[in-house]
Amino acid sequence: MPQVWEALQVKVDRMIEQLGEKSPHVAKEDGLYDDMRIDWWTSGFWPGILWILYDVTGKEHYKEAAWKWDEKLEQASIRTNNFHHDVGFQYLPTAVIKHKLTGDSDGLRRGLQAANFLAGRFNLAGSFLRAWNQEKIGWAIVDSTMNLSILFWAAEMTGDPRFEQIARAHADTVVDKFVREDGSVNHILSFDPKTGELIESLGGQGAGPLSAWSRGAAWALHGLANVYRYTGEVRYLRAAQRVANYFLACLPEDNVAHWDFRAAESLEDEPRDTSAATCAASGLIELAEFLPAIEGNVYRRAAERILLSLTQNYGTWDQPEHQAILLEGTGNKPAGQNVNVSLIYGDYYYVESIAKLLGWKQRIF
Repeated sequence: MPQVWEALQVKVDRMIEQLGEKSPHVAKEDGLYDDMRIDWWTSGFWPGILWILYDVTGKEHYKEAAWKWDEKLEQASIRTNNFHHDVGFQYLPTAVIKHKLTGDSDGLRRGLQAANFLAGRFNLAGSFLRAWNQEKIGWAIVDSTMNLSILFWAAEMTGDPRFEQIARAHADTVVDKFVREDGSVNHILSFDPKTGELIESLGGQGAGPLSAWSRGAAWALHGLANVYRYTGEVRYLRAAQRVANYFLACLPEDNVAHWDFRAAESLEDEPRDTSAATCAASGLIELAEFLPAIEGNVYRRAAERILLSLTQNYGTWDQPEHQAILLEGTGNKPAGQNVNVSLIYGDYYYVESIAKLLGWKQRIF
């Protein structure tokens, strides 16, 4: 892994020059990252990569490249009024980690502002954080499990227990209603927003309502492991393990997940999703740290196998003009969007995972 870390620094140094002021989301066949609007949910992942490299290496140019992203994000969000359920994905890898590493007061303010907004999306009747801003008032998604960390952080910073209470309540809904008995995961659940009654499961970015979208499993695995880190409550740890066990049982021989584990009877011709693989690997490393070594080593070795396969088979190391780190991500196959592409969040969780294996102790999520 030390050689991989050296290669990553070369890659990211080149990306700083190639990307400039871009807010990257997707790189397609030409290998060029797009420039997504800054209020898009993926806008925090590129600066998150930079902050991790700064924290691990101490090299100032990573901090300089990351410094202004939370300010730009705040200005764009205010201008468009496009705050949403994914403010954790946006502000944890920018404002919050900036404050953690440098003590920056504006980072603290912006992070707390985002946490306040997310807390305001809580539906008391159904105990869930509302997803999206359209007419889907009763919808909740498994992705939000990862956003809970900004609420736990806000509770620690302010001493206000409401943030943690809301985070725990949503996490309980994830454990009780999103995670199925076998460890597979629903992507979207629709609730009656007035009564909180569960109406139905929706396929979302998975193959169908009863499918097993692999990135949704990764969000749940990693997110519930994070909740355990903040709370110490074993039920969250066990739920994360249940998802992890299902995820690992479904992996193909090269240990990189297909986009949905139930997309077809035979998955041989189905696309992979390297972003699901990297997020799951990072969550597996968390699980390994929380468990006794004899139990946790199973998850750490699984993460190492996933990352080794990604490094050897899906990397762009020999393509210096390619602006991403990993190939073969799948964004939203049911909608026909971003299939067999590079995804910035796949790149982020790859960097995060490698840093963890090398002993990085700070956490963004």
